[in-house]
Amino acid sequence: MVEAAVEERASDIHVEPFADRVRVRYRVDGVLAERTSHPSHLHAPLLSRLKLMANMDIAEKRKPQDGRIGVKVQGRDLDIRASVLPSNHGESMVMRILDQERGLVSLEELGFDAADYARFRSIIRRPNGIFLVTGPTGSGKTTTLYAALKELNRPDVKIITAEDPVEYQLQGINQCQVRQKIGLDFARILRAMLRQAPNIILVGEIRDRETAEIAVQAALTGHLVFSTLHTNDAPSALTRLIDMGIKPFLVSASVQAVMAQRLVRVLCPHCRQPQRAEESELRAIGLDAEATRGRQLYRAEGCARCDRTGFRGRVGVFELLEMDSGLRELVFEGAATHLVRERARVTGRMTTLLEDGARKVLSGTTTVPEILRIAHSLE
Repeated sequence: MVEAAVEERASDIHVEPFADRVRVRYRVDGVLAERTSHPSHLHAPLLSRLKLMANMDIAEKRKPQDGRIGVKVQGRDLDIRASVLPSNHGESMVMRILDQERGLVSLEELGFDAADYARFRSIIRRPNGIFLVTGPTGSGKTTTLYAALKELNRPDVKIITAEDPVEYQLQGINQCQVRQKIGLDFARILRAMLRQAPNIILVGEIRDRETAEIAVQAALTGHLVFSTLHTNDAPSALTRLIDMGIKPFLVSASVQAVMAQRLVRVLCPHCRQPQRAEESELRAIGLDAEATRGRQLYRAEGCARCDRTGFRGRVGVFELLEMDSGLRELVFEGAATHLVRERARVTGRMTTLLEDGARKVLSGTTTVPEILRIAHSLE
C-alpha cells in the first residue's frame, strides 16, 4: 500500500471502513481518488497491523490516536504520520507521507512571480519582525517556511524552531519538538529559546494568546520570527492576532508581512491542449479578452504520464501583503479587514490570490477552473 502510494506521488493514504467494505484512497496533487477496496472482514487485521507499526495501542478502539511509522521505500527513508479516528463502522486511519528528500524545496521552486519573489526575499532578510504564512491545512505553509529558513541558514546565524511535529530535518538548525503530554507547548519552548540568543525563530503555529504575545515580544526585541496562522487571506491574519488578545499597536509595530497561500495543480506538459477561454471564465478571475491577447491558454486533457488527470505536480499561488506606514496606522486604529485589504490593493502592497492565479493561467501553468477552485470564494 505504501509503495504504491509513493509511486503515485501521493501525500496521504486514507483507510476508511464502511458497512460492506474498506475503502483505500490516495491524495495525489491535493485530490483524493479511490485506489482499492477490501472486504469488511479485513478491516480489523489491517488496522491492527498499521497501529502496531505506528506504536499505537491496538486494544484502544474508542479514542483518537496519533503515531509515526518509519519505512524505507525505493531506497528512501519515509516518515509517515498516522492518525486514527473512531467512526460508526470502525476506526478510520489517515497516513501522511513525509519524504525527507522531496519535501525540502528551494525558494525558486515554490512558484513565485518575479516581483513577489524579489519582495519575499527582501522581507525575510530583515533583522526583526514577524512574518506570517496563512492558509488551510495542506496548503504548503511549512514547505514555504522551510524554504525561507534554507535560504537564511548560514554558519553566522542562529536559527531555532518549535514545531508540532518536526516534519523535515534541516542541517545546521536547532529544531524542537512540541510534547503536550509533559507540558512542553509552543509558549514554553518559545520562552526557553529566547534565552539561547537566536537570530531567527520559527514557531510552527500561533494557536493561543500566550504564544502570540511571546512571538510579538521577540519580534520587538530584535528577533526575526516566522510562524503560521489559520486564516483565509492575508489581511485577516492581522485582525486574528487582535482577536487573540494582542493589542493593536503591538500588531502594527511587530508584523512585517503576511502571506496567504494555496496550492494548484500544474498542467501536464505532455498532454495539455490549447484552448480559447470563455469570456465568463476570464471575468471570474479578473481578466478580459485584451489581457489574453498574444497568450496561449490551455486545458487539461489526460495521458498515461499524468494518470489521465491532465495534471502533474502542484505550484503555489500567493497573496503577499507587505506592511507600510499607512497599513500600520489602520491596524493601530483597529480598522476592519476589508479596509486593510482595500488600502493594500490601492497602494500596490498586495496582489491577491486571484490575481496571482490569473498570472499562472496566462503563463500556461494551470487552468481557470483550477484557480476558481481555490480562490473564487475569497473575492
